[in-house]
Amino acid sequence: MSKSLKPTVDKVKKNAVRILWYTVFGGIGLVVLLVLLINFRIIGNMPSIDDLENPRAALASVVLADDGFVLGKYYEVDRSNSEYKDISPNVIKALIATEETRFYENSGIDAKATFAIPFYLLMGEKRGSSTITQQLALNLRNDRLNTDRARNIFARGFEKLEEWIVAVKLERNFTKEEILTLYLNTVGFGDNVYGIENGARTFFSKSAATLTVEEAAVLVGMLKGNTLYNPKRNPRNALQRRNTVIDNMLKENKITAAEAATAKSKPIVLRYNKIDHNKGYAPYFREVLRDELKTWCKNHTKADGSNYNLYRDGLRIYTTINPRMQLYAEEAVAHHLKDLQKIFYQQSNIKSGSVWKKWDKELQKLVKQTDRYRNMKAEDASDEDIAKAFNTKTDMKIFSWKDIRNSEANEMDTVMTPLDSLKYMRAVLQAGFMAMDPESGEVKAWVGGPNFFYFKNDHVKNMQRQVGSTFKPFLYTFAIMNGMSPNTMLPNEPIAIGNWRPKNSEGSTGGSITMAGALAKSLNLVSAYLIRELTAKAFADFAQNKIGFKSKIPEVPSIALGSADISLFEMLQAYTMFPGRGFNTRPIYMTRIEDRNGNILGNFCQRKTRGDQRNRSLYHGENDAGCGRLWYSSTCAQPLWH
Repeated sequence: MSKSLKPTVDKVKKNAVRILWYTVFGGIGLVVLLVLLINFRIIGNMPSIDDLENPRAALASVVLADDGFVLGKYYEVDRSNSEYKDISPNVIKALIATEETRFYENSGIDAKATFAIPFYLLMGEKRGSSTITQQLALNLRNDRLNTDRARNIFARGFEKLEEWIVAVKLERNFTKEEILTLYLNTVGFGDNVYGIENGARTFFSKSAATLTVEEAAVLVGMLKGNTLYNPKRNPRNALQRRNTVIDNMLKENKITAAEAATAKSKPIVLRYNKIDHNKGYAPYFREVLRDELKTWCKNHTKADGSNYNLYRDGLRIYTTINPRMQLYAEEAVAHHLKDLQKIFYQQSNIKSGSVWKKWDKELQKLVKQTDRYRNMKAEDASDEDIAKAFNTKTDMKIFSWKDIRNSEANEMDTVMTPLDSLKYMRAVLQAGFMAMDPESGEVKAWVGGPNFFYFKNDHVKNMQRQVGSTFKPFLYTFAIMNGMSPNTMLPNEPIAIGNWRPKNSEGSTGGSITMAGALAKSLNLVSAYLIRELTAKAFADFAQNKIGFKSKIPEVPSIALGSADISLFEMLQAYTMFPGRGFNTRPIYMTRIEDRNGNILGNFCQRKTRGDQRNRSLYHGENDAGCGRLWYSSTCAQPLWH
């Protein structure tokens, strides 16, 4: 090299070294600046200390029976919260052995694993370095922002910085036990199930506190891939993954060799029970309750001034439903409808389908309400093509009374035309059933129909039907209030009121009978006589304003035989005046509402009035001992007369 070029080369080398150091320190400075900006929440989505100390992950609201049995849930994501003491030690051991063996040794970031990543990449081995605390930080971020992990490499790098900062803050503000608990409450187990308690109850129908070694290994194994290692969907993969977790537990001395061998020798025994709003106990009741709870949430606010959210705030709704009575009620309705359905299908016009000739217009309305019709119309299908589609046989599932003890099994695979399926489903008989304590008003059982998945209309509260002879006791009560007695003799003679000429159902006529005897035999002629004497207008006014029917009671004579359309819910409330000695008790089906922390938001109380020894369900304000403000706006017990 010539002497003239040497100074130039040296200068280039010095410049290169200078640029390298500028780049290194500049990069370090940039990272430090980014960390500071993120930490002080100037950029990014850094949570506050309050957010970390009070994570507001979306929690499912739970509906509980009178004995604490879970009837169902309302949720966007099915998530539960647990305390550390309520989680089996087997879960903790499996988690530490599999996810992070140095969990108790680091402060949120595993430096050794982080710096080793480049070397593993050079060897072609992909290995993660996120600690449990970092994974928790990511879960909390995604829950708070309702988002998923970023796909873009630069955005993911920015997220990683946030994770590190949050992880360090979590380690400073929480104990290791609290971090493990928070983590296990935020992880997903597939099937829209979040939280270790939900995972245990969904896959094994037991609490997280009672999970065995092999069950804990299954759930922890799913954290690597809740679809790939889902024991319901991929049992072989789940078994292999479970055994890997058990091996990890043995390697880290969390269990003995004998315990590991025993656990690995057992098959995965699932007791899968995913709580679905279409399934489980009292689905019609839960749907009615949902509508009322939405109204409650709109009218009640949290400490921060926002309204409660039924699907995210983890409310605990305690109801009066008794699970055993509910089960018996559902079975009773199923038995009754199944027997009636056989008789109904024997009718000639139902068998032949000729009944639809008279109701063709109604059938066409049903066709236009179907998704099939709407979708084809949206695709500009012609009327001829739509008609052809509805008359072409296809594979489908329809409702069937196969197993009255298991409403979820009441369907069958068949081949029929969509039009025939509409006719078939419209011929399925419906019924409602409700049981309540007439003094306290507590509803113990509620069956709104044969199957909630197929038939959404609730026949307890939302459907009105002619009530028939069950309305007669109110007419006889009105007669007693107008001077008659059970021994008053009444004529059982043919009667005409305008063009209305009723008859007794069994065809009897003539003579007289006591009012008590007429009610026992449900004689239509005697009821018609009473309505003529008392007048339809006066009786309708009594039913509407004294008994308290909300449904319209028409001022026509036929109401004596129950021609008015009234819901079962209203009828039961009205009937409580008989055991209640003249007091009409409003049905109640909630005892209290709590927030996710167990604080009572609404309390439903019963009180007994000594003066008349009648039980009342009263509306209490916030100053009443033991009661919060109720959101029912009216008194539950009303006297019929003063």
